[in-house]
Amino acid sequence: MFTGIIQGIATVDSVTSGTGLSTLFIRFPEHHLDNVVIGASVAINGTCLTVTGQEGNCLGFDAMQETLRATTLATLVAGDPVNFERAARIGDEIGGHLLSGHIHTTARVVAIEQPVNNCTLWFEVPDPWAHYLFGKGYIAVNGASLTIGEVRGCRFNVHLIPETLRATTFSDLQIGDEANIEIDHQTLTIVDTLARLGYDRPAS
Repeated sequence: MFTGIIQGIATVDSVTSGTGLSTLFIRFPEHHLDNVVIGASVAINGTCLTVTGQEGNCLGFDAMQETLRATTLATLVAGDPVNFERAARIGDEIGGHLLSGHIHTTARVVAIEQPVNNCTLWFEVPDPWAHYLFGKGYIAVNGASLTIGEVRGCRFNVHLIPETLRATTFSDLQIGDEANIEIDHQTLTIVDTLARLGYDRPAS
């Protein structure tokens, strides 16, 4: 499990692509890999990956075909920055909201607003995911726990303070870029349960 509080920005060192599998080596800042072991879980841009190797400050991860299909990891190249968070431990402070690291869909950046000391990003999700969007609800974008501001159909925005921009890769996003999305699991469960009970259907 993860908390959605980004611990830092790492850099893709190399990507080796094979049939149905890509191996990523990612270089981490100093002092962020204490007690890391092979088999540990790390969220890279919100995607839970398993550590398969280590060379100094670089960790290796294997991303299988389904992961590459469902996330933005297939687009990563050497030099790209990524958000990272190591798995939460029992007793850790939950500063965001609980995340599984299992990406539901991707969203496209459709607008960027930058008033003084603020940044508002607008994203658009595929239509089937729009009914999970609620103003003031939780959502994870590239692994960061964020609060949804406004919802307009398939589009939603998030408001970012300077500290969030400093600590994450959001300042690098441009219109047209894609980001990984994990829907809050409580929201997902409630909406799907109501749908199964027929409450999502218009009254006849």
